[in-house]
Amino acid sequence: MLTGSCHCGQVRWTLETRPTSVTACNCTICRRYGALWAYGYVGQDIQTEGETRTYQRSDSGDIRFHFCPECGCVTHYVACIADENGRNRTAVNVRMSDMGAISELPIRRFDGRDSFSALSSDGRSVKDMWF
Repeated sequence: MLTGSCHCGQVRWTLETRPTSVTACNCTICRRYGALWAYGYVGQDIQTEGETRTYQRSDSGDIRFHFCPECGCVTHYVACIADENGRNRTAVNVRMSDMGAISELPIRRFDGRDSFSALSSDGRSVKDMWF
């Protein structure tokens, strides 16, 4: 299990299955947030607590980014449309968790800006992003 919270502690999440990697995306919003994402499904293996505000991109708004209205930390996102099994894909921002719990996880790079595809690994892990 992995847990995380915003800076003030008002918004918290739990990921019941430990991720095997995290994703860094270079799309116009993720690069601004600086998030590292781990994935699951809301109400299934990801639980969230606390009141959030949301932001949905106007150009391709298929996900809602959730952030703490008090301290502003981006904690997770939720897909607006359920998949064929009725589940909403969710990602939690692992930068909200304890460094020791995630430092060795490899980073998958995703090109959300141009090709919308996975990029080759450069061998970095989370500890390389936190210096």
